[in-house]
Amino acid sequence: GSWDCWDETDWQVGIYPNEEAAIKSCSLEGIPSYSELGVTTSGSALRLQFVTQPSGSQSPNVGSRVYLMANDNTYATFKPLTQEITFDVDVSTLECGIAADIHFAEMAADGGIAESPAGWNTAGAKYGTGYCGAQCPRDVRFIKGHLNYQGTGMFPPPFGPYGSCCAEMDLWQANKVSTTMKAHPCAIQGRSRCEGDQCGGSAPSGIKYDGFCDPDGCDFNPYRLGNPSFYGAGMTIDTTKKLTVVTQFLTDDGTPSGSLIEIRRKYVQNGVTISNSHVNFPPVFDSITSSYCDQQKAAFNDVTSFQDRGGLDALGAALKRGMVLVLSIYDDHDAHMLWLDGDYPPGRSPTSPG
Repeated sequence: GSWDCWDETDWQVGIYPNEEAAIKSCSLEGIPSYSELGVTTSGSALRLQFVTQPSGSQSPNVGSRVYLMANDNTYATFKPLTQEITFDVDVSTLECGIAADIHFAEMAADGGIAESPAGWNTAGAKYGTGYCGAQCPRDVRFIKGHLNYQGTGMFPPPFGPYGSCCAEMDLWQANKVSTTMKAHPCAIQGRSRCEGDQCGGSAPSGIKYDGFCDPDGCDFNPYRLGNPSFYGAGMTIDTTKKLTVVTQFLTDDGTPSGSLIEIRRKYVQNGVTISNSHVNFPPVFDSITSSYCDQQKAAFNDVTSFQDRGGLDALGAALKRGMVLVLSIYDDHDAHMLWLDGDYPPGRSPTSPG
């Protein structure tokens, strides 16, 4: 017979003599029906539904995360310096507290097979392994082929003792009332397993600024930057209608081998190109640059984690190495998505800068 190594809440691997035996005895199953998990396609369009009820499951499925593939066994890898990425979105029914998310993450194209001990990860990108991010998520089941498990009972499911860290560029985090793009560099290259305070944004202690990666990012959120009429229903960017999002990555010498100096945002709606919202710190900014990030952190009295992790230089280096495109829909149990569409941190006056 067989049994589940993971029972939807925690690992059930205590019968195995060691981690290698557990790894080689446990297998990942494919998903028989993506539609039951809220993931459907039509032509070139992808639709993600937030809550679904899979058949045969006692619990609903909440949220989803998918990756763009180059082929059946490999994630598509992007090196976007001196280029732009463009996509259409429809967030007209996406309420506060939920975010549609499109981002680059410095994942391994093979899903981590080559970085794992020989024979420990034979699933790879085909089965969605190898996720990492700047928050160093601790709900990833496997990290570089290893179980995210200690057997101590100290970490409440679904979180494990370790996190999976890598640089991240948030192209689009949005619902129908608010939007942001964020640049998250890391002090590491590629992917790293973290533990304790190394995990930064997911550190069990809550100390988030001692980690490998920048948890806050240098962000551009029009509302947070003082323009509440730019994005929303009936506004300059009208979220009751489909829109096109354009993100451009500029270098100092105009070549892909140059240093990243600017991340520029434009929109297209109803056939009209719309420039990004402007903010006057001063001077006037409408894109993410090193100067903008310095001014923003100073104006909002934010921690300089972005600069301390290498800023745009470090993120640009990660983009040169190559990143995977991640698409998801999710909520936020820790901060309730207030950083996107509410007063944050809680208790801080909504009239305070940032």
